[in-house]
Amino acid sequence: MKVFIFILVLWITPVWSAECQDFKFQEAAFTACTAKIPEDDIRLFLYDKTGKNFGQFQELDNFLTEQGINIIFATNGGMYHADRSPVGMYVENFKEFSPLITGDGPGNFGLLPNGVFCFNKREFLILETKKFARGKIKCQYATQSGPLLVIDGKIHPQFLKDGASKFVRSGVGITRDGLKAIFLISNQAVNFHHFARTFLDHLKIDNALYLDGNISRLYAPKFNRVDFGFDIGPIVAVVAPAG
Repeated sequence: MKVFIFILVLWITPVWSAECQDFKFQEAAFTACTAKIPEDDIRLFLYDKTGKNFGQFQELDNFLTEQGINIIFATNGGMYHADRSPVGMYVENFKEFSPLITGDGPGNFGLLPNGVFCFNKREFLILETKKFARGKIKCQYATQSGPLLVIDGKIHPQFLKDGASKFVRSGVGITRDGLKAIFLISNQAVNFHHFARTFLDHLKIDNALYLDGNISRLYAPKFNRVDFGFDIGPIVAVVAPAG
């Protein structure tokens, strides 16, 4: 007599679709994390309920855990001043904490054209700053940074292929339909041209924005990646109910 044992496997569908992948492009190592709308809950974070800057991914994680929420992945959400306040426009859940800056200036932020990463529950946008200002666009979340890396399928005109300035870099690009945002971090020092070319040629992204440089980090416990370092300013994260 034969006895057949049937094992019932229950597949639990996660409440998020975000993913992170490692790859190499032109002999440099990168990690790309993708968020999709409307599947993923993506937000910007800066201050806790007391007005204190989170500063660290772990501090944000602890704050969200108390609310029954997990971080799927998080990374730098834009440039900031010494006090960790945003350099340019910063909007969190429709509340503007810092205004749009339309002029040029020192540093990477002022390497025009720069731009704004704006999103809500329907779409992601990356727009050149002055174009964004003219459109009077209302964002649920927005962070201004610079320079733009890829502009309508072309690399920023001031980037040099053999540029000597090399750092770990992070940025964000969006797909043409506006439904996916790809957050890219280099795992070694690269110049601006190499970083932008990775968006354009490897990821097939026509519009991408620089987020930050040497202090760029990635916190993705679901994908076995947890970076540590100095306190940072704005944080962009995909979150999901704990379970």
